[in-house]
Amino acid sequence: MRPPLPTLGPQPKKSPVGPVMVVSLLLGLSAGGVWWWKQRLVSETPPATAEQNAATAPVAQGPGEAGSTATPPSAAPSGAPAAAPTAAAPVDPLSAAGLSRAFIRIDGPMETAVTAAAGPSVGPALAQVVTRTLVWWVDVPGDLRRGDSLDVLYEVRPNEEPLVHAVRFTSNKTGQTHRTYRFQPEGDKNPRYYLPSGEELELRLENSPLEDYEQVTSLLRDGRRHKGVDFKTPVGTPVKAPFTGIVRRKNWSFRFNGNCVELEEVGGKHRRALFLHMDELPRSLKVGDRFNVGAVLGRSGNSGRSFAPHLHYQLEATNERVLDPYESHRTYRRSLAASHRAAFEAEVRRQDGLLGTPVAGG
Repeated sequence: MRPPLPTLGPQPKKSPVGPVMVVSLLLGLSAGGVWWWKQRLVSETPPATAEQNAATAPVAQGPGEAGSTATPPSAAPSGAPAAAPTAAAPVDPLSAAGLSRAFIRIDGPMETAVTAAAGPSVGPALAQVVTRTLVWWVDVPGDLRRGDSLDVLYEVRPNEEPLVHAVRFTSNKTGQTHRTYRFQPEGDKNPRYYLPSGEELELRLENSPLEDYEQVTSLLRDGRRHKGVDFKTPVGTPVKAPFTGIVRRKNWSFRFNGNCVELEEVGGKHRRALFLHMDELPRSLKVGDRFNVGAVLGRSGNSGRSFAPHLHYQLEATNERVLDPYESHRTYRRSLAASHRAAFEAEVRRQDGLLGTPVAGG
């Protein structure tokens, strides 16, 4: 064979593209294989559990806890029993009943002692309400003694005076512990205060100007220097003549007395009876009219200087000396009917339980 003829001119150079492409391809395949192997390892490794994460996480330490190795609750063994739920706090019987209780020892003015026990927002009004029960046992404040004690069960009412449910009063004057309980017999219009014997706390007047009422809220002997007896009663309660008499005045000093009538007794003791804060008087009522005992003069109201519906009943002698109706009238106490005794005794036990142990000295 003939050798190849020499080529004239410069010789052509070999292109490097081929080898470069081959090397790049080999490097790409290698890198792809490594990536594929790593992804396979990751997919075959199970994810870390919450317990493992918590075990490896740093534990927060408070002051003085450097080096603490306390195990968080989540790291407790899975077989450990769950923590018992916190027991509910016991229900306070007083709170459940919506009532409050005051233990009071009298070492000075009663209002001061009651306010110290019940607080300034309730104490002054509560002292007045409690006095309405005490006056049936002693004169207030004259018969109160240092060391006397009071246990009072009461209800706080918005925009109203406190409502007393029970009173236990230990008196150094009488040497006794007196008790009374608020109770409303089935069928009665009004609740009243009763002694443990089942008798009403309050005395009633024979030939009273009112057949029924809720409570006596003021007496001559309650220390307020009031000239009459105030009967708490709804507007419209019939007001009756306590004796046979003649009308001498009506509606005088209306700003203070409101609708009012003065009845002068015919014969007998020649007393005068004043009825204040009545509802509008009948147009037929005139000065000089005669009324027999028990006849209706008009109806109770809330007129004049009055802060709640009531009747003010005032007795005077002919010389204008104020008389105590509870000394001028015969008085009596009503008792609970036998059919109501069981319910009353149950209520006494309930209220005694809420009152608790008597105060020291009681």
